[in-house]
Amino acid sequence: MRLPTVADIERRIPRPEDFESRARGTALTARVGSALGIAFLICFLTGMWSHFQYSTPGWLTLSPRPTQLYRWTQGLHIISGTAAIPLLLVKLWSVFPRLFIRPPKGARALAVEALERGSIAALMGSAFFMLVSGTLNIIGWYPWEFSFRRTHEAVAWVAIGSLLVHIAVKLPAIRQGLGERVEHPDHDLDPSAPTRRSVLNGAFVASGLAVLLTAGQTVPFLRKVSAFSVRPGDGPQDLPVNRTAAGAGTEKTALDPAWRLEVVVGDRTVSLTRDQLLAMPQSTHRLPIACVEGWSRSATWTGVPVRDIIALAGGSPDADVTVRSLQTKGAFGSSLVVGNVVEDARTMLALELNGETLDIDHGYPARLIAPNRPGVFQTKWVNRMEVT
Repeated sequence: MRLPTVADIERRIPRPEDFESRARGTALTARVGSALGIAFLICFLTGMWSHFQYSTPGWLTLSPRPTQLYRWTQGLHIISGTAAIPLLLVKLWSVFPRLFIRPPKGARALAVEALERGSIAALMGSAFFMLVSGTLNIIGWYPWEFSFRRTHEAVAWVAIGSLLVHIAVKLPAIRQGLGERVEHPDHDLDPSAPTRRSVLNGAFVASGLAVLLTAGQTVPFLRKVSAFSVRPGDGPQDLPVNRTAAGAGTEKTALDPAWRLEVVVGDRTVSLTRDQLLAMPQSTHRLPIACVEGWSRSATWTGVPVRDIIALAGGSPDADVTVRSLQTKGAFGSSLVVGNVVEDARTMLALELNGETLDIDHGYPARLIAPNRPGVFQTKWVNRMEVT
């Protein structure tokens, strides 16, 4: 039996012209790719803003205003990422035949081709990782050991860098494609075959439908039609719960009658019972809980302004404060509240939610609530405040 030669194998590998669908083409690819690039850029910028909330660079001062800013940016992050999924699939389908282009001759042409294919490999790998891991984060499933947030941020830089390289290499083709008519000049030869226009419209409709079915966790008036919304708003006191008291290991300590809030300012410590906190002047504000998973919900909170509690212990009302929790399981058992957020009257130790005593799964006996902060930093089951 004769072994196959290189020529035999080469004949079996398809060529771009072997793919006969006239629905593919530069005009389609350029338009879908442009929409995908915009979605990726929005997702990247809003994602970086979220990462700045966790690791704030020295040149940036986070403000409690506007109150809804984190809710808007994180909601937009999830929406743009969701919209990108159908667009990415259509984009890959449209350029699939180009995988079988033979390498060009000449060192310069070969270098450009290698750069293009390398950027595509990095872009596709990072894009799939970002979209898959981001979707799993939305539903709260983490089948990995690494830190989602740090890895997601690192791969985001790979994705945006490879996207910029890809755009630079393909810019002439993109400009050409955007200047062409969408329809193939011979589209009437087979009326039953899909056209570029139908594929393009289908991509945008699928993207819009994906957003519609998930955006209700962020956009209140879409909540009833967003069938795939992970956090529809159900939960005690009409507010969703990410981590329960049982999940945080606080189901017993939070209900202990001996609970006290310790306020530490320098070498002075003030201990307050919940009744003493209730006896202090109370404030009521409507503020959102906005989580990194993309869901958000506004609620009415009543409690004592943090600046008043710190002042009671002799601290400055604009001092940085570390808030600590009773929780013994999971991450984010404490958070830092910077001075300009502490001095905002809406930053409070909440004791009531929507006119009722705080439910244990929402942080009873007391929880932090502050404007324009990720939900993981709205520390629940608070038992200690330290002026830093």
